[in-house]
Amino acid sequence: MQKVLIIAYYWPPAGGPGVQRWLNFVKYLPEFGIEPIVYVPENPTYPIQDERLAADIPKEVTILKQPIFEPYGLAALFGKKQTKQISFGLIPKQKKQTFLERLLLWIRGNLFIPDARKFWVKPSVKYLTGIIKQQQITTLITTGPPHSVHLIGQKLKRKSGVTWWADFRDPWTTIGYHKKLKLTRLAANQHKRLERQILLAADGLLVTSDKTKLEFQNMTKTPIHVLTNGYEIEPKPTILDQKFTLAHIGSLLTDRNPIALWQALSELVKENYHFAQELQLNLIGVVGEDIKDSLAFYQLEDYVTYLGYLGHEEVLEHQAKSQVLLLLEIDSPETQGIIPGKLFEYLIAKRPILAIGPKYWEAGERVERHQAGRYHIATDKDGIKENLVLWFNAFQNQSLEVNPINIAQYHRKALTKRLAQLLAWA
Repeated sequence: MQKVLIIAYYWPPAGGPGVQRWLNFVKYLPEFGIEPIVYVPENPTYPIQDERLAADIPKEVTILKQPIFEPYGLAALFGKKQTKQISFGLIPKQKKQTFLERLLLWIRGNLFIPDARKFWVKPSVKYLTGIIKQQQITTLITTGPPHSVHLIGQKLKRKSGVTWWADFRDPWTTIGYHKKLKLTRLAANQHKRLERQILLAADGLLVTSDKTKLEFQNMTKTPIHVLTNGYEIEPKPTILDQKFTLAHIGSLLTDRNPIALWQALSELVKENYHFAQELQLNLIGVVGEDIKDSLAFYQLEDYVTYLGYLGHEEVLEHQAKSQVLLLLEIDSPETQGIIPGKLFEYLIAKRPILAIGPKYWEAGERVERHQAGRYHIATDKDGIKENLVLWFNAFQNQSLEVNPINIAQYHRKALTKRLAQLLAWA
């Protein structure tokens, strides 16, 4: 059986879609003749945790761990709240940033390149060089962010001659928050240099969207393959919410603020008495203060329930019973290739998806391609409002439903089969 070493930072008890991607690949790889060996940090600082995900780790899989030094503990001495928010990706708008927040962002972007997990690189290379030789491992996969794990892969390839695949769950220098890190020109160039270095040195690249593939093709001739995220568990039959619930699962970051949606909802609750009586907004996950300020400004506070971070099982339940699922993205050309991992679980939940994001957004295009809902650009207030009226009328008639097509390709087992084929061909 072919042995593959997988290097990841996020692993149970961490929560979030980045964990589920490789947790499920590891689960199914043995069915396709591949033995995964997983290497993760022993004492990581995870912004969110879901202890129940640990139960999904196959008992027969070898998990290797080594200590990691992370500077978040030191940073927290200066501002625990601000440090935690930045680690979540909740970066306040520039006008609202305190001096301490600006300082922490500058330190994060300019002193810790490519990221604050960089101190794990050297000891990991030393430890894994012996493991590769001892276990006779010929294939290595690194998955980022954090992108410092790719530096581990690069150095191990040089030392051990393994075939190395770099998996990019998100882009590197074009990710939405990158430009907010107060980068000096020197630091920005260093990030770009490291990114290009990785793209050129790897034997193969895995990306999660077609647009990211096109972006990387302009920088390298290394083979690039799209391997999206997916779904694993089909939701159990459930009774739909009695109210007209719009649910968003996941972090609502500062710039992922759907102003046109709030405007449309604000107008509808004023114009339509029945809509105002039935509307319920459920926000599951971390919500930025700017989002809360916008909801207050548009007088929507009374319709919102903040549920905070929930475990994966509870998330699946909410997805299945909500009337409408919100898929939101930052309105920027740089986010056109971002496909949130939750999209695929939204698809299998078979509830209408309201996708709001940038023009030419691949995730929104996939929503409509699979006949799973509607996609609006972020400024299309009138279109969003018209669509909500249609769906609310269907809700009142108990006929609000969708039946997405061609989604079996996103099952984790089908995606793992594709991964196994790529590893076999390498």
